[in-house]
Amino acid sequence: MTRLFGTDGVRGLANRDITAKLALQLSVAASRILPRDWTGDKRPFAVIGRDTRVSGEFLSAAISAGIASAGVDVLDAGMLPTPGVARVVRDTGAAFGVVISASHNPMPDNGIKFFAAGGTKLDDSIEDEILEILDAEWTRPTGADVGSISRYPAAADEYTEHLVRSIADEPKRPLSGLKVVVDCAHGAASVVGPAALRQAGAEVIVSAAEPNGLNINDGVGSTHLGPLQRLVVETQSDLGVAFDGDADRCLAVDALGRVVNGDQLMGILAIGLKELGELKNNTLVTTVMSNLGLKLAMDKYSIRTVQTAVGDRYVLEGMLAGDYVLGGEQSGHVLMLDHGTTGDGVQTALHLMKRMADSKRTLADLAAEIPQLPQALVNVSGVDKHRVDHPVVAAEISAVETELAGSGRVLLRASGTEPLIRVMVEAETEDAAQAQAARLAQTVKAHLAL
Repeated sequence: MTRLFGTDGVRGLANRDITAKLALQLSVAASRILPRDWTGDKRPFAVIGRDTRVSGEFLSAAISAGIASAGVDVLDAGMLPTPGVARVVRDTGAAFGVVISASHNPMPDNGIKFFAAGGTKLDDSIEDEILEILDAEWTRPTGADVGSISRYPAAADEYTEHLVRSIADEPKRPLSGLKVVVDCAHGAASVVGPAALRQAGAEVIVSAAEPNGLNINDGVGSTHLGPLQRLVVETQSDLGVAFDGDADRCLAVDALGRVVNGDQLMGILAIGLKELGELKNNTLVTTVMSNLGLKLAMDKYSIRTVQTAVGDRYVLEGMLAGDYVLGGEQSGHVLMLDHGTTGDGVQTALHLMKRMADSKRTLADLAAEIPQLPQALVNVSGVDKHRVDHPVVAAEISAVETELAGSGRVLLRASGTEPLIRVMVEAETEDAAQAQAARLAQTVKAHLAL
């Protein structure tokens, strides 16, 4: 069958693409594959959590039913960020975990992603095994062999405590004296995000933390930074941080409302870890989308950079392969393997502010160490994203690269989560980057239109 899994699970329009039937099928299939190496002394169990979308309620019910019907117990953590679910899977020794979320996508979308035992994302080969038995007949357990479904209300508090411990042992309050605006995107971090920052000592102004099932990512969060920029300036805060719907990413703005992107956040953290002697193998793992400015800045500090394909799962694979502790994406996914197994927006915010407090420097000052080349990104929809290598498109890319003459770069890639081709151009000036990106986008639209 057609491969359902993208770079971040299965995602699409809820109740059209992501139906209760599909959720049930996926959870049954996963429950037959993922616990096979279970070594516990009782029946295997799984942890599930979700963001604040109204569709998450029926999908959560379907997934719980599917898991229990396959003879696996369910711990339902309720509303919890994606990295929080990963953490609960790791801490409880669960056989696997499930997150119901479409991350930064609009509210009508939703998605399903799985974590293996230990809280890591699945390999492609495991996802393929799940798909192979999606519609297969099987012998269902009965009687006492079916699974139970229980609530796990302590999950949010336990995760918050873990986040705070990642920067300081109690009763220290290392962020005292810092004032931060926190944009929760009306998403999964609406409770734990502000709570963790307050417990760490920061003065917190909360924004977009009133989820109603319909307003997740609606003009707020890491994909809509305007409201946060204005509020930081109005409240004279030291900085602002913004999460996406499932809080596995974080972006920031400085005291003047200027955006600090994921590349800059990674650079700031890498320099800080190196100063502490904690940047293992003196290496930062990035993706092909990271700005050339990040690499140049890391070169200045003698920090090696390793590039992977786009997607935090591939960043994680690169980190594990090279025994590295820090990596991430320009979009704000930052992985710190000393503290977690996946991108974690709240954790990123805490460590960023800890760096500010320890160095006694402003965010603007720290970000200035990682200057960015002008970069233009155009999402081209309505095209066949599987034909990026079309010869006419390839020829146009070559022509643009010749014109840039080594002073920039071009990248075209198919989105792993949406029906888009992303066109990215870096150049010496903003005008040049925008013009060349528009030129390539026009070529893609003309030759790859559906």
